[in-house]
Amino acid sequence: QVQLVESGGGLAQAGGSLRLACAASRSTNLYAMAWFRQTPGKESEFVAGASSLGTTNYADSVKGRFTVSRDNAKNAVALQMNSLKPEDTANYYCAARLGGVKISPKDYVHWGQGTQVTVSS
Repeated sequence: QVQLVESGGGLAQAGGSLRLACAASRSTNLYAMAWFRQTPGKESEFVAGASSLGTTNYADSVKGRFTVSRDNAKNAVALQMNSLKPEDTANYYCAARLGGVKISPKDYVHWGQGTQVTVSS
C-alpha cells in the first residue's frame, strides 16, 4: 500500500512553466508511476509515465513540452511542464502500480489527491 501526495499546482500564463511533484509514503522503486489529468465532465487522461527502470511515455498532446522524471531514490516523481497552454488546465493526479506503465487509469490502484493546474490565455 502506497500513499501519494501531489504538490506544485497553481496558476500560470500560457507559455509559462510549472513543476509538479508526487511524494510517496515509501519507496516506489518497484512501481511504475504516472500522471493523469482530469477536468470537470471529462474522463481521466494519461499525461506521462515512468517505469521502474526509468523508461518514459508521454501523451502526444504534451510531447516536447512536459518531462516526467523520478528522483534518485525512486520514491518520488516530478512532472516539469513547459510551454503551458490553456488546454493543459486540469486537476493533475499522480498514480502508481506494480508492473509496467499503463495508459488506462483503471490499471492503477494507488492515487494521490490531485493538484490543480490553471493556465490562462
